[in-house]
Amino acid sequence: MAKVTGVSLSYVQRVWRSHGLQPHRIRTFKLSNDPQFAAKVRDIVGLYVDPPAHAVVLSVDEKSQIQALDRTQPGLPIKKGRAGTMTHDYKRHGTTTLFAALDVLEGKVIGRCMQRHRHQEFIRFLNAIEKTVPTKKTVHVILDNYAAHKHPKVISWLARHPRVTFHFTPTSASWLNAVEGFFAVLTKRRLKRGTFVGIVDLQAAINRYVADHNTDPKPFRWKANPDKIIAAAARGHQTLDSIH
Repeated sequence: MAKVTGVSLSYVQRVWRSHGLQPHRIRTFKLSNDPQFAAKVRDIVGLYVDPPAHAVVLSVDEKSQIQALDRTQPGLPIKKGRAGTMTHDYKRHGTTTLFAALDVLEGKVIGRCMQRHRHQEFIRFLNAIEKTVPTKKTVHVILDNYAAHKHPKVISWLARHPRVTFHFTPTSASWLNAVEGFFAVLTKRRLKRGTFVGIVDLQAAINRYVADHNTDPKPFRWKANPDKIIAAAARGHQTLDSIH
């Protein structure tokens, strides 16, 4: 731009800065087209902010295709003047899927590692949740619209367990699911820099992390105003409609 307009590079940068422009950056987005977006947002935020009495609110999802990556050469440890190192390439030893349920009130996580993430594995995880939650409490499960969550056999399981209620997030709005934050921290603190010689090693590391997390859990606190979320989504749709 500086060359085309015949001005200096610093001048172009000053103009961008004065107008708050950052052409080198880009942000991704996805607006939900769910016709019940507002109702679902209020329902789920209501569970976070004011959960029902004598009930357990669980945020449930799967972190699929977690790779057991082993580096091709041993890395060097951190020392004065040098960061820790690891090779850029790796050997892949298979994958696993973590099914996780975050207890919103207590902050504890129920986790199970499984080889696949079909409706069969999801039902097994629901059975594990059933055994964990006290029988006198109702269970409210927040989950996304993944096909396995709505499989006919899952619906049949739900009919046989009347104390369990599903609350689906709006389409393209998995960020509303609190357990996604736990997955992000797990990836950053344990998986990203990890070296695993096999699936069993990877699953053991995940299980240890979940156990360590549960020794000092923190209740989930929702702070965003649902009215502002709904209004922002409405503005986004108006902008898209004006563009089209």
